[in-house]
Amino acid sequence: MTRRHIISVIGDGYLPEGSQNYILAERLGRSLVDNGYRVLSGGLGGVMEAVSKGAKSSANYKEGDIIGILPGYDPGKANKHIDIAIATGLDHTRNAIVANGDAVVAIGGGAGTLSEISFAWILKRLIIAYKVEGWSGELSGRKIDRTIRYEDMPEDRVFSVTSEQEVIELLKNIPKYSKRHN
Repeated sequence: MTRRHIISVIGDGYLPEGSQNYILAERLGRSLVDNGYRVLSGGLGGVMEAVSKGAKSSANYKEGDIIGILPGYDPGKANKHIDIAIATGLDHTRNAIVANGDAVVAIGGGAGTLSEISFAWILKRLIIAYKVEGWSGELSGRKIDRTIRYEDMPEDRVFSVTSEQEVIELLKNIPKYSKRHN
């Protein structure tokens, strides 16, 4: 059996249900599971809750598809849609774990999201960012720094998207991003 790719979804931790970014995250979660991916997040609210809720609504959903890497020690703090809650006790340091999915998709976000995008860049992950307010929009379409992460990919950058269909199309590039940080 082939390992299913795990897609980390990061962004605003506090969003009202029904807001633009909440809806984007919910649609993304459903689309990811519809297309055979697993979803990983920080396991709490906002984008993390919305992507988990969307993933669970997929007709292809199976228990174990939704993973939360929690900052605290209590797995009970995970949002109600998380299947596997990993309580790290690492606070924001856990962002390095979240950023090490097979690809990282950002929707909005503040300083925590910025740290996850930075970790993903250092860890040589495929990074996709929605062109919305927050760090995903600020870094969308840009390189994080001058580092050449892949000699054979001059187009490497934080890829810009506006829809879940564009995310799914870009995820076809995961095999190109197979190097792991040493």
